[in-house]
Amino acid sequence: MELGRLEYLQALVTEFQVTDSIGNKRRCSLALSVSSISSHPRPFSLAEAKEQVLANLANFAYDPSNYEYLRQLQVLDLFLDMLTEDNETLVEFAMGGLCNLCLDKTNKEYILEANGVEPIINCLSSSNEETVVSAVTTLMFLTTPQSRAQTTALPVVECMLRFSLSANTRLSNLASIFLQDYCSPPQVEEARNLSRHTAVGIPLPKD
Repeated sequence: MELGRLEYLQALVTEFQVTDSIGNKRRCSLALSVSSISSHPRPFSLAEAKEQVLANLANFAYDPSNYEYLRQLQVLDLFLDMLTEDNETLVEFAMGGLCNLCLDKTNKEYILEANGVEPIINCLSSSNEETVVSAVTTLMFLTTPQSRAQTTALPVVECMLRFSLSANTRLSNLASIFLQDYCSPPQVEEARNLSRHTAVGIPLPKD
């Protein structure tokens, strides 16, 4: 990486903010620092530019050496904000970024203190498989003695029961692990009994 890590990540965040602020007001020529964008054979739309930059930020969230920089640049807040976007691709990348970051204790505490569990739970209803898988995994990582009541709330356990019956092996296995390792038998039984009396639930993601 030619630029320093902080400067490079700052350039990505700035690019995202500039693209976001332009919105649909006018067309613009983007001088992007991400080679995968600048080498694209046709001009990117603003939505595509945002998706590419957010995907890059999510990828950098894999590396623990970037955690401090990402916190400094408020990327965790950016990811959390993107969870409520209508654009499912932005939600997917933001959810993936949070999933990468929350293995770190400091990041985990920040997400919990920022009331991040609720929007993550809402992502369980996404039709995008990657978003749902990241959301389930993130809820596992965020579960602590203090947060367990929220991360394993009854609607979440009901959802995991439904996911565990999915024909999607990846999702069903992950949900089964959640139920076994993060939920108590009484919680699972309560959710199972409630599910027998209602047809309403979080829909399964598309395969």
